[in-house]
Amino acid sequence: MWKTGVLLLLLGVLLASGELHQEREPRRLPPPGKLDFGYVPGGVYETLAHYEPGPIGILFQMLRAFLYVVQPSAFPQELIVKLAKDRFGAIQTEYQKPENIVLSLQAIYYEIGFLVCAAMGLLFAVLMPIVGLFFCMCRCCDNCGGEMHQRQKKNADCQRGLLGTLLFSTSLVITIGILCAYAANQNLSSQVKNIRRLVNSNIKDLHTFVNDTPMQIDYLISQYATAKKKVVYDLNNIGPILGGRIHDQLDKEVHPVMDEVLNMARVMQETKEALENVSVSLEVLQEGTGKLNFNLSVVRTNINRTLDNPGCHEEQSDVTTVQLCRNISQSLSQLQISANFTRLPNVNSQLENMRNVLRTDLSAFVQRGYASLNNTPQMVFEQTGSVTESVQNLLDSIGKNISRFSKTFPVQTCLSNFTIFINHAHAKVEDYYPEIDKMDFYRWIGCIALCCMVVLVLAFNYLGLLCGTLGYDKHASPTTRGCISNTGGTMLMAGVGFSFIFSWVLMGVVTIIFLAGGNMEKLVCEPFYTKELFKVVDTPYLVRPEWKNFIPGYMYGDSELELTAESLYSTCKENKGIYSAMRLDKVFNISSFLNTTAFTADVVGHLDSIKIDLSTITLLEPEGKQNLLDFSEAGLSEINYADYLEEVNKGVTVVNLLSFATVLEAQADLMPRGPLQTALKGHASTLRQIHSQQITPMEQAMKYGRARSALNQSMRFLERTASDLPNKVLAVLSAVNAAQLLISQNTTHLISQETKKYTAMIVDYFRQYIEWVKTSLALEVAPCKPFSNIVDTADIIACSFLVDSMNTFWMGLGCSTIFLLPSIILAVKLAKYYRRMDTEDVYDDIPTYDTISRFPRASAPPRHIDW
Repeated sequence: MWKTGVLLLLLGVLLASGELHQEREPRRLPPPGKLDFGYVPGGVYETLAHYEPGPIGILFQMLRAFLYVVQPSAFPQELIVKLAKDRFGAIQTEYQKPENIVLSLQAIYYEIGFLVCAAMGLLFAVLMPIVGLFFCMCRCCDNCGGEMHQRQKKNADCQRGLLGTLLFSTSLVITIGILCAYAANQNLSSQVKNIRRLVNSNIKDLHTFVNDTPMQIDYLISQYATAKKKVVYDLNNIGPILGGRIHDQLDKEVHPVMDEVLNMARVMQETKEALENVSVSLEVLQEGTGKLNFNLSVVRTNINRTLDNPGCHEEQSDVTTVQLCRNISQSLSQLQISANFTRLPNVNSQLENMRNVLRTDLSAFVQRGYASLNNTPQMVFEQTGSVTESVQNLLDSIGKNISRFSKTFPVQTCLSNFTIFINHAHAKVEDYYPEIDKMDFYRWIGCIALCCMVVLVLAFNYLGLLCGTLGYDKHASPTTRGCISNTGGTMLMAGVGFSFIFSWVLMGVVTIIFLAGGNMEKLVCEPFYTKELFKVVDTPYLVRPEWKNFIPGYMYGDSELELTAESLYSTCKENKGIYSAMRLDKVFNISSFLNTTAFTADVVGHLDSIKIDLSTITLLEPEGKQNLLDFSEAGLSEINYADYLEEVNKGVTVVNLLSFATVLEAQADLMPRGPLQTALKGHASTLRQIHSQQITPMEQAMKYGRARSALNQSMRFLERTASDLPNKVLAVLSAVNAAQLLISQNTTHLISQETKKYTAMIVDYFRQYIEWVKTSLALEVAPCKPFSNIVDTADIIACSFLVDSMNTFWMGLGCSTIFLLPSIILAVKLAKYYRRMDTEDVYDDIPTYDTISRFPRASAPPRHIDW
């Protein structure tokens, strides 16, 4: 019956009843990827299965040291296993077989220390009454100290003092022993009162165990809502999650291409601006150099006219003047502008083409391409709506299945029955408390009676020593000793008599308790502390020949299951769950029920059916592509960039006008004074005026300088842009087409790969929940500490309370009983010096030469009137 009840309890621990609260909110939103299921709620067990004996523990340690001396052998595990397997039957019925004789000899060898001590105790118990009887008979015959005559000796006082000291010391030892026995007796009585507290604490822990287990199981089931909420959250955000991952992968390929197109749009704008700069700069430069060229041509014409003066050609003119005129005429070719911008063609046609190209906003097309690509999450969300809805419905179905499965077991009935069993057992234990108290009272009375026997002897010893010491008169003869001294001697002899009467009884009781308590300590308590007792219990095929391990064999019918008493006790001692401690996976395999593959097969099937079509994404519309082609055909390659750069790099004039004017004036000074010289100096002055009024302002004016710089930079930019422009445009268009082809036709593998990752992420939430449930069942749900506490409580009651106390009792009582022997001998001898004798030795006053008178003769004591 109780086996069935335990099985029902264990099933109840795992499958507590209760609805699956699917809408229950978790404590907080879990971090991405990692679910937080919180802590399994549970009560605190009150039982502290630990015993500290206090000061009396010193006596317990002394006792164990004595037992180690009596029995130093190791725990006879193999011997006990053999005897247990044999059930002691063959040894009793076939004791003559060699193997049985060997077992008997091994048992005797192990118990040799106890047997020797027991034999000595029995010998003591048997001989003491016999010796006491013969001692009494001997004293009745005036022997063995029974003759009331004391021979006087010179060292009588020394002997009396020595005997008194030894008897007092022996009595102190007996007193210490009896105090130890009394302390052990009182300790046992006081600890018996704690049994009720320990039992009540264990019963309360069992109720806590039963009451908390359904709540803990409900908590495990309810935490499915945490995993469900995370899955629903990810399903509702499948666009940003799955679509975002697909977008990120596509963006790695598409983004550089779109950046190239966007860069091409920027180049178009810059090209237009460069052409505008060329056009404006060219007009400015042509205007400035045109006026300068006209003025220089006028000056050059005027100088030629001056050189046509007869003074330069007449024969009467000197050679120097003619030669100077000839030199001036030859240098007039340098008097012209250097950079002739008027010969450069304009770029109006190219500028008009670029304006036409830019009427189409290529960057807007690029942004629309970006927007189309960035719309991937929304497209994924829209195309997977039916799948996510079916998966969410499936989540509700899974939750209902879990709840329905938990209701298929009669958990509440099992727990109620076990609670009734606990209450019934507790009530029965409560009924035994009066009997236990009564038995303990009788035991206490018996132990006190045994102690009183020794105390009675001690009382006579102490009173005898007190009266003998106080009543001693050193001037009194043995026949004239006082009444107090005589009373002391009589009390000592009374103590001797009671010692003979009680000692054999005491030793018999001590021997019986010694054999029982000593073997209990060595064969049960000590092996329990070292866990060697569990090795005996867990010996394969011990209980039944067909059972390797008796616990799983008895509970589950599978003795091959690795479940031993030691593992069960150790696991519960660590306060782990009863599911792992009792290997309940044999009864209810949570792994088969919460199998990740089976648990999520339908979910995976629905998610694998996701179909995503991204063919509607358009990176660059045909107008944008045509715009790129128009840009490549804008006529930039028709511009003669070499002529432009050549003119830009030239100076304003071929020769420096100031230098030319200085040279001209110097040459005029070499001529004779006259109209020719004056005219040439005038021309030099005109050149200086042109330089100061036109060239210097042109060089210093920002307008002309900026125009030259802008023309230079723009032409260089246009030259770089026009370089292989058609091929560049074709390369960009090819890249755009390749990216478009990737999106439209070659994304199946990418979508499948990212969908598998998304499915694995969803499945991982279920895996985390399942692993958490398994771990919680093994470690946190229904912690079986109360069951190990029951075993520890039984050990405390049996070993720490009963065995240690009773062993200490027999150790103290036995020590006192043994020391009664020297007490008897010393008391008998000392009584001679305290009691009043009937006769004494008398010495006559005779001559010294009479050798006969040297020997004393006995005489009766003198008669006194007051006696």
